[in-house]
Amino acid sequence: MPDLAEVLDTLSVVRIPMRVTFRGVTVREAALIRGPLGWGEFAPFPEYDDLESSRWLAAAIEAGWAGWPDPVRDAIAVNATVPAVPADEVAGILQRYDGCTTAKVKVAELGQRLEDDVSRVAAVRDAMGPRARIRVDANGGWTVAEATDALGRLKGCELEYAEQPCASVEELALLRVALAHNGIDVLVAADESIRRASDPMRVVREEAADVIVVKVAPLGGVRSALAIARECGLPTVVSSALDTSVGIRAGLALAAALPELPFACGLSTVELMAGDVTDDSLVPQAGSIALRDLKVEQDLLDRWQAPRDREQWWRERVIRCHAHCATGSGIRSLH
Repeated sequence: MPDLAEVLDTLSVVRIPMRVTFRGVTVREAALIRGPLGWGEFAPFPEYDDLESSRWLAAAIEAGWAGWPDPVRDAIAVNATVPAVPADEVAGILQRYDGCTTAKVKVAELGQRLEDDVSRVAAVRDAMGPRARIRVDANGGWTVAEATDALGRLKGCELEYAEQPCASVEELALLRVALAHNGIDVLVAADESIRRASDPMRVVREEAADVIVVKVAPLGGVRSALAIARECGLPTVVSSALDTSVGIRAGLALAAALPELPFACGLSTVELMAGDVTDDSLVPQAGSIALRDLKVEQDLLDRWQAPRDREQWWRERVIRCHAHCATGSGIRSLH
């Protein structure tokens, strides 16, 4: 664990506009820190408390000061990500993703209707063709009854899986039973029930998911996320949280270290942002992202530099979270 002064000494805060609104986010802020082994990203969303956010700082410190496990693959297949946009905007968004044959479609957006979701998913299927894999992500926005109805309506689109269709582990378990009872053949994936839970293994004990979605930063780093994936023993998808290429590189390190990787990963979200901190952005080519070292450009840090008050806000957040990291309380809360 580097001391606080060492962490703060290399801190840069960027503020990058989004190309499209994504889960209510129009501008993404991130704090970047540089250690002897490279750059790390600290970018928990504002609503996360300090204890939960300390896991994100632990992941950034791991990237800069500890490095990652050895990879077992040198490229990661990734999915396109379609925000909750009108159906007529789908084709334009998909054009940004070179060669991706899997798409994740956001659904259950606050203020929208199920008809909007059905139209959006159908537009993705039309644009990508019958062989493409399509998954939906509700971010816990449906009840069990709503999810059963929605996934029944979407049955004709041949979904790969539904990510966090309901908010709680109990609801996910009930939904799996309801889907089987109604002859709806869709896998259930747990995301928030893994990365925002104090007990990620509860998903396994209660048979609440077929697939788990893991993110490096909320789980405290690549090694911590890898341990959780191994303990769960379920097929694993690695995803990102609106990261710059610095954060994406950590996600790629996790995906590259997993013994098995049966699904495309959600690590192509740089495409949703209007800028980046490197000239060699980690975006898909022919449907995958090659594992490679990252060079952060000072001119891009300067271009996207956050206003002074926002930089101070992030510095104070780092100071508070570093105290949790120093005691290990953030990581212990996962076990």
